[in-house]
Amino acid sequence: SISATTRPSRSGEVDGREYLFKSQEQFDDMISAGELLEYAEVFGQKYGTPKAPVEEALTKGLDVLFDVDWQGGIKIRNSHLRKFVVSVFILPPSISELENRLISRGQDSDQVVSSRMLKSREEISHWSEYDYILVNENLERVHVEISSIIKAERLKRVNRQALVDFVNKLNSEYERRY
Repeated sequence: SISATTRPSRSGEVDGREYLFKSQEQFDDMISAGELLEYAEVFGQKYGTPKAPVEEALTKGLDVLFDVDWQGGIKIRNSHLRKFVVSVFILPPSISELENRLISRGQDSDQVVSSRMLKSREEISHWSEYDYILVNENLERVHVEISSIIKAERLKRVNRQALVDFVNKLNSEYERRY
């Protein structure tokens, strides 16, 4: 999904690709109109997930990945979409590595990095509320693990409605043969 945000775009970010960049007024209008699946204020900026594109993708049978904080995760898990939700929490390999990654991306001031680090403890405290927990030591491995989770979830009996017809067909073969 592509989140809406009130934060200014960073160098190289494109509206509609990384985020839907909105003014405070536009974002508040989206809230008032019930257009957001979830929203929260994080580090002084508002972030939220527009509902319509998510519902449209699910209607088409597509998977939708969300990159939301724990507050957004709770709202999505408690929404009308809860039966479709599989939650994954991604932990840093260490606190010092988390700080190094924030600093090395070079997008935030020292003050913003410090506030993110202070907030990270609260974020991490919600890890046990999720279905799957990954440790992001290696980005490629995390991608493989997320793909594996998606494949496994698709193979669950409750997500394979066509199996009912298939098993009924097998049973009818028994009745004809035995």
